[in-house]
Amino acid sequence: MLMTKQRQLVIRTLRGWAIHVLQEAGAIRECEEHGWMQDRADPHARERALDIARGAPPAGVSPDAAAAEVRDVLNSIGDTCPECTPD
Repeated sequence: MLMTKQRQLVIRTLRGWAIHVLQEAGAIRECEEHGWMQDRADPHARERALDIARGAPPAGVSPDAAAAEVRDVLNSIGDTCPECTPD
């Protein structure tokens, strides 16, 4: 029987890890047309992302530093795509 093993996601930077956590928690999404990250303004998703960051930080990073990076990434992402035209 052929068995497959799910590969671990390789993230090279702390910022990349924070973006992944925010996407998994549903706090940010990607513009379907242009690929820019957009803040979904969901306070529950933000709290989930911060809980994940504190509970499972990357190796060698303190829980506080991981949560700070998630906050920094959130603060750098807007709620609209800069390339999309406003309706």
